[in-house]
Amino acid sequence: MVRKHQELIDKMTLKEKASLVTGKDFWQSRDIERLGIPSAFLSDGPHGVRRQAAAADHLGLNASIPATCYPTAATMANSWDPELGEGLGERLGQEAAVQKVNILLGPGTNMKRNPLCGRNFEYFSEDPYLAGKMAAGYIRGIQSNGISACVKHFACNNQEENRMTLDSVVDERTFREIYLTAFEIAIKEGKSKSIMSSYNLINGTFANENEHLLVDILRKEWGFKGLVVTD
Repeated sequence: MVRKHQELIDKMTLKEKASLVTGKDFWQSRDIERLGIPSAFLSDGPHGVRRQAAAADHLGLNASIPATCYPTAATMANSWDPELGEGLGERLGQEAAVQKVNILLGPGTNMKRNPLCGRNFEYFSEDPYLAGKMAAGYIRGIQSNGISACVKHFACNNQEENRMTLDSVVDERTFREIYLTAFEIAIKEGKSKSIMSSYNLINGTFANENEHLLVDILRKEWGFKGLVVTD
């Protein structure tokens, strides 16, 4: 499989390679018909598939295809039951498959460090171990339907205020023990096929440009072979 992908990459022009990081529209990657590479459809939805059939927008103001609204991650984590999360993930994956969604953007696995964070309901816990175990369950369930989960937001995205410019300054021990543990469990036990990098900087470098985070830790230490999607 790796050889097949490398052969495709070798055949691509520089323009075609660049096109894969720009997007066909708000929710789809670009297709390359010449090489038989189809576009992938991404959808929000840790708690329910949100696919917009017509005009797409990131805030969800325009109408979406009807889908089930499931309990939030915060609610599910109160069960302390990864198997329950896996069952919910299976239902999410089933609906995603019916709606022809390829990548479901979730689960959210950030730490609850600030009670004012407007998206705490999307995250499991302030405890890295519990968050990681629950996320791994969700991922196994989602991906059992042939859909790719996309664990997010990697990493240190623990508040919404100024998250596109915020610099999370953290020492290496805290970084690994608190902020990365849940993601490590999600990757190693859940086998997530994709992961979403966060908007914020980490120790002065944007997460999606952070070599220590995305190469040293994610690729080399954890052995992640999947897709990194920017937020």
